[in-house]
Amino acid sequence: MNILHVDTSITGPSSVSRTLSAEIVEIERQRHPDAEVTVRDLAAEPIDHLSGMHLLAAQGTMPEEEVVRNDLAAGQGALEEFLAADIVVLGAPMYNFTIPSQLKAWIDRLAVPGATFRYTENGPEGLVGHKKLIVASSRGGFYGPGTPAEALDHQETYLRAIFGFFGVTDVTVVRAEGIALGDEARANAIDAARSHIASLATFERQGA
Repeated sequence: MNILHVDTSITGPSSVSRTLSAEIVEIERQRHPDAEVTVRDLAAEPIDHLSGMHLLAAQGTMPEEEVVRNDLAAGQGALEEFLAADIVVLGAPMYNFTIPSQLKAWIDRLAVPGATFRYTENGPEGLVGHKKLIVASSRGGFYGPGTPAEALDHQETYLRAIFGFFGVTDVTVVRAEGIALGDEARANAIDAARSHIASLATFERQGA
């Protein structure tokens, strides 16, 4: 059993998504004592955004610049970590109605034809449907279903869409909303998220 723990918040120890993702990982470690946990902090060690050099490399042209070669290796490492994971715990705060740019850069390295998806005569097919994704989502306001700002949610909706494209349909979102609306609202949001964490069902990879 492999658990991949990814954090993306830039706010450090005060981050709600980091707090929740750590608690989710601890719950999963208790359920799977033999699990190996890999941690990737995309705020502390970001992966570069895609550039023209990356596209050339994908077409078989190896760049001469050492910094680009090192970045390509880092991107390949991120992909291999993701492919090896049975459970992915993702700390994903909402920034300006969407995900952190560091998280987008990481996801771009996962979107590799032949690795996480492929195109077929019947359309695209995800290749990593055996995984479970648990998202620790934090939001300053309220953007959930039925709220006035629901249409502004390009965070959770995007994550469900892109990982669904990869074939991941076992997705749980642990959400803390309204954390910017005062101390009481923040505490209530965290308490609600922790209650959700406590009720998470055990995931067992088929055949494990």
